[in-house]
Amino acid sequence: MKRRQFDGCRLSLACAATLMLLSGCKVDKVDQERVRDLDFTVVGEADIPAELKELVDERKAAPFKLTYTNDQGLYIAVGYGEQETGGYSIQVDDLYLTENSIVADTELLGPQRGETVGVEKSYPYIIIQTEYSELPIVFQ
Repeated sequence: MKRRQFDGCRLSLACAATLMLLSGCKVDKVDQERVRDLDFTVVGEADIPAELKELVDERKAAPFKLTYTNDQGLYIAVGYGEQETGGYSIQVDDLYLTENSIVADTELLGPQRGETVGVEKSYPYIIIQTEYSELPIVFQ
């Protein structure tokens, strides 16, 4: 009798696993077709909200991507981690709205040839402020 209960239990688990696989957990595809460009401002050091600044300081040694919202709007922060020298900058290549997301594309630019760079390590990051949205951010 115990053997039947064990087999029945195993069969139930196998059926449940098969049903889960066959039902296919649907993953929504993020549509990246541009609806419109978003206006944005690159936030200067003095204008970073204190709570966001604290989060950035905690994470800046490694690459990071995070968002923060307050009554001033949506902040998108991208950090490129520790760099061996100074002289790095970050440019925003694109920021736009799709039907179901916001796409943020930034790029780390290295020091120019012949540019004098410090010998101290740097932690380049950028904070972009745009209109408030609850849509997910797709970082490129």
